[in-house]
Amino acid sequence: MAKTAAALDFKSASLHVLRAVLHTADTAELTQALDQRMKEAGAFYENEPVVLDAQELDQAPDWQALAEALRRHHLHPIGVRAPESLQASAHQAGLAPLDISTGRQAPGRAATPATDSQPPSMPQAPAQQPTARSGDPAAPGHDADTHRTSSSASAEPQTETLVIRHPLRSGQRIYARGGDLIVMGMVSQGAEVIADGHIHVYGPLRGKAMAGARGNPRAMILTTQLDPELLAIAGVYRVVETRLPESLHNRPAQIELDGDTLRIRALLGGGH
Repeated sequence: MAKTAAALDFKSASLHVLRAVLHTADTAELTQALDQRMKEAGAFYENEPVVLDAQELDQAPDWQALAEALRRHHLHPIGVRAPESLQASAHQAGLAPLDISTGRQAPGRAATPATDSQPPSMPQAPAQQPTARSGDPAAPGHDADTHRTSSSASAEPQTETLVIRHPLRSGQRIYARGGDLIVMGMVSQGAEVIADGHIHVYGPLRGKAMAGARGNPRAMILTTQLDPELLAIAGVYRVVETRLPESLHNRPAQIELDGDTLRIRALLGGGH
């Protein structure tokens, strides 16, 4: 008996999940919105666990259909956050009620576009040459469903910086897990760069850049030539469908998160 029990232990754990906030019970509208979000975000959320947040709803969507739609996009629904009146129907669809902390904004919500023509100084490259390590092609996790962490800079652990010394072609994907990412060359259209910390691109940024992937709202994206397909920090993203203003297009730029807004600033020294 003792030997059998020793084969399994229960341990406490922190669970990193996405929180998909439902603003309607119309399942067709929800699946259409999901298709659009995933088309915009590409592989950013691939293979992530998801909690469906239905706190705003007074009637249930088709939980089973919604769960199947998430799985088609390689997302894994694991539970719901919902009023008690909706929990029984969710349970019948195999979704357990979960009590999770929430922040001001759901992950993956499109950012309010903003630009700032007041240019700060161009940040300097790291003083010490970081050690390169292999990139992790897996999709990053996300912190406690909100992408809003508040740890102080002094409390942040020391992390390694991943340095890529060659251009990235379309279809290539680099993830700097637990640290910053430096790319010494072009990030082509169709390429993706992801980091839990900051992203520095010393060359044209023409693909997708996603910083603060595990929820760090202080992460930044910096590039010497801005022309991206998508920008994201801590899950707040902006799809760049039209050409940026001349003051920003193909110029050195800094992208940071200001509340629910991705703010893009031109950097000094970017004249052509």
